[in-house]
Amino acid sequence: MTAPAAIGRRTAPGEPCSEPRADRARKVAARIVDPEIPVLTIDDLGILRTVEVDGDCVRVDITPTYSGCPAIDAIRDDLVLALTAAGYAEVDVRLVLSPAWSTDWISEKGRRALTAYGIAPPTGRRAASGPIPLRLSVRCPRCGSLDTRELSRFGSTACKALYSCGACQEPFDHFKAF
Repeated sequence: MTAPAAIGRRTAPGEPCSEPRADRARKVAARIVDPEIPVLTIDDLGILRTVEVDGDCVRVDITPTYSGCPAIDAIRDDLVLALTAAGYAEVDVRLVLSPAWSTDWISEKGRRALTAYGIAPPTGRRAASGPIPLRLSVRCPRCGSLDTRELSRFGSTACKALYSCGACQEPFDHFKAF
């Protein structure tokens, strides 16, 4: 069994650190919401990768949903503000691009929150390569109907598509599978 890292000593990736402080920092970071989809925390969205603590310093690794995501700067600023307010003197937020984020990383809680907010969660799995997969109908988050159609490949943000429901006649966003 490895002993916890001593306060005041940098921990190597994967090396354990003070459990209560690491848990507290992770909880603070996990509460940050995506500014484009305010019902999702960065933890439920799956972009919060690691949180490491060394004394009063914390390092957070996040993965953007896609290159050029305009929300990433706001998320970084929110992380720094929240962790500084929680008592960490130094906050380092790093972007981790590999492996690339996937909609598979959205938690079940996050998928339910998207539906309740009126956004159809991503369906299916992304195709790594090869033939283009068959796209199944998208379920309307308002009435549950599968009688839906895509109006535009781009919705209110680049990671969503605009759909319409034939049953309830309501438009809605669908979170694209990445």
